[in-house]
Amino acid sequence: MSAEGLREFFESVVPVLDERQRRLVAGGVARALGRGGPTRVSEASGLSRNTVVAGVKELAAGAEASERVRAPGAGRRFLIDEQPGLLVALDDLVEPTARGDPMSPLRWTSKSTENLARALVAKGFRVSADTVGRLLKAMDYSLQAPAKQLEGAQHADRNEQFEYINTLSSKQLASGNPVISVDTKKKELVNGIKANGGKEYQPAKTPQRVDVHDFPDPEMPKAVPYGVYDLGADEGWMSVGDDHDTAVFAVQAIRRWWQVMGAERYPQAKRLLITADAGGSNSYRNRSWKVELGRLAAEIGLEITVCHYPPGTSKWNKIEHRLFSFITKNWRGRPLTSYRTIVELVGATKTTTGLKVLAEWDQGSYPTGVTISDAQLEAVPHQPHKWHGEWNYTILAKSRSHLRRSDN
Repeated sequence: MSAEGLREFFESVVPVLDERQRRLVAGGVARALGRGGPTRVSEASGLSRNTVVAGVKELAAGAEASERVRAPGAGRRFLIDEQPGLLVALDDLVEPTARGDPMSPLRWTSKSTENLARALVAKGFRVSADTVGRLLKAMDYSLQAPAKQLEGAQHADRNEQFEYINTLSSKQLASGNPVISVDTKKKELVNGIKANGGKEYQPAKTPQRVDVHDFPDPEMPKAVPYGVYDLGADEGWMSVGDDHDTAVFAVQAIRRWWQVMGAERYPQAKRLLITADAGGSNSYRNRSWKVELGRLAAEIGLEITVCHYPPGTSKWNKIEHRLFSFITKNWRGRPLTSYRTIVELVGATKTTTGLKVLAEWDQGSYPTGVTISDAQLEAVPHQPHKWHGEWNYTILAKSRSHLRRSDN
C-alpha cells in the first residue's frame, strides 16, 4: 500500500476508534507491512512509533477483547497524588473568600482560576487554571451565574477584610482559643396553622392543612432565633427569643453559649474571637452591642475580639451555611407550632460530619430604644485594631486605664 493510501486509511478510521483500538489497528497494519512497517504507519497515522510498536507487541502476545483502554495502573498519575499538598493549598487560598447560599451546600469564590493557579505556582506547585477549575468542582465549589449576587456598594477593602478575618481566626484556632460566628436567623411565625416552606413525607393524600395567608398572630409574636456557631468544634447554639432582636438579646445568647458549651470545651481559654455581620443587633455601629460585650468580657474573664464582615456581605458569614442552612432543612415542611417546638427542632439538627446543636427558649424582656451615653461607651475597654478599627476591635476584661493601641 502506498504512503498516500495508508494516510487516507488512518484518516478515515482513527477518529472513530478509542485509544486501544487505534493502537491495535496500527500494530496490525505494521505487522502486515513487514520490515519498516512501524515507521511507515507512524508517519501515516500521526501516532508515535512507540505506540505502533506497543500495538504490535500486544497483538503478538494475544490481545483479547476488553472494555479497558489502558492496562491497569497505566496512565499519568493524578496531580493531587503527585503533589500531596495541592488540595490543602488551594483550599487555604479559597477559604478566606468562600461564600454560599444558605439554602445550598455549594460554595463559590470571588477569585478567578487564573489568579488561583498563579498563586499555587508561586508556592511551588505545577498546576494550570483549567486544573484549578476541575479541582474546585471536585471540592463542591461551582461557577455561579451573576443572578442574585449584587450586594450593594462594595467597599474597596472588602476582600482584604475577609483575609484579615481568616488570618485572625486561623491564629486563634491554632492557639486553642474559641472562634464563633454569630447572627440572627430569619424570624419565624409561631402558630400551628401557619405554613413552613419545604416538604416532608406524609400518608398519601393527607397533607397537613395550614392557613392560606401567613399573617402574623398578634397574640403570638414571631420567634427570634439568634445563633452561635463554634468553628473549631463544629457545634451550634441557638437562643429562641419571643421579644425583640436587640444587642442585649444577642450578647445574652453568646453568654448562654459560653455557660452551657464554651466554658466546658475551652477551660484554658484566654481570648474569644467573634465574627459578625455589619448590621442588625450585632452591628459595629451599635453602642449597646459594645457595652454588653464589655460586661460579658468582665464576667467571663476573656479578652473578646470582634471582626465584622463588611456591609452587604452577610452571606459570607460562616454561620449561614454551616448552621442555619441545616436547621432550615431539618424543620422544612413542619409548622412551627410553638417556641418549644422550634427549640426541639433546632436541637435535633445533625449532619453526617458531626454537627451538634443545643437550643433554649429565652423568655427574657429586651426593650428597644435604650440610649447609651458617651460616658457609658467610653467606660468600655474598647481597643480598635490598626486595620479598620471600626470593623475590628478588642474588648478587654480590664479598666479603661489599662488600654493601649492594638498591634493587630
